[in-house]
Amino acid sequence: MRFYADWHTHTCYSHGVGTVLDNAYAAQRRGLKEIAIADHGPANLFGVGVGNLDTFACIRSDIEEAKRQVSGVKVLYAAEANVIDTDGTIDIPLPMQDVFDLLLIGLHILVKPRSLWRAMPIAYSNIMAKVCRQGERQALVKNTDMLVAAVHRNRVHIVTHPGYRLPIDTRELAKACVVTGTAMEINSGHRHTTCDYLRRAAETGVLFAIGSDAHEPRRVGDLTAGWNLARQAGLDPQQILNVSPQGREWRRR
Repeated sequence: MRFYADWHTHTCYSHGVGTVLDNAYAAQRRGLKEIAIADHGPANLFGVGVGNLDTFACIRSDIEEAKRQVSGVKVLYAAEANVIDTDGTIDIPLPMQDVFDLLLIGLHILVKPRSLWRAMPIAYSNIMAKVCRQGERQALVKNTDMLVAAVHRNRVHIVTHPGYRLPIDTRELAKACVVTGTAMEINSGHRHTTCDYLRRAAETGVLFAIGSDAHEPRRVGDLTAGWNLARQAGLDPQQILNVSPQGREWRRR
């Protein structure tokens, strides 16, 4: 299967090891036509995310330089933002979101919340989800509500690795994504997704994007694991945006 884009790659600006230029050259070697530089937002703890929002200006400058040096590859300015509040607030403010070619959001464990008081019930539920069924159900509802709110509140293109480490209701999130025109990611870097998970989401008509989640240049465009899973789940290539030509039109919208 020929992919024309990998929309989920990281660089040394967050917790990757390569530069923007390294990733662009890696995409060129893979034969990709598009790559997105989607470093983590500033709410990630322990140096995982960018230092602050101003760092994105440096990333954008490096992207412009990569465009000049690497032929045949469109380098997109993107970010993987974090959900930081129960109302769907993310760590990239609304006025800034329009400057990005693509905005990805993810639900991550180690992030700085907007309000510690509001975050404590979520944290407690996810801790209890590890030890009892009732806790898992409560965590699933709360996590799903946060992601659904974030999809509706923000200009989101892709929800990254839904369900990774934190339980969610696949179908409810997929329904929200259909309404907002948001894609759900099939992540090739994390192996948490199952065929049943994808089938439940696909029943809603949601579209998917397979992402490498590359944190080093050699993994840019490595989408085989995601494609194998999509094929096992019975997905049609037309349902996968970075395979199908409709993906270009979707991104522009």
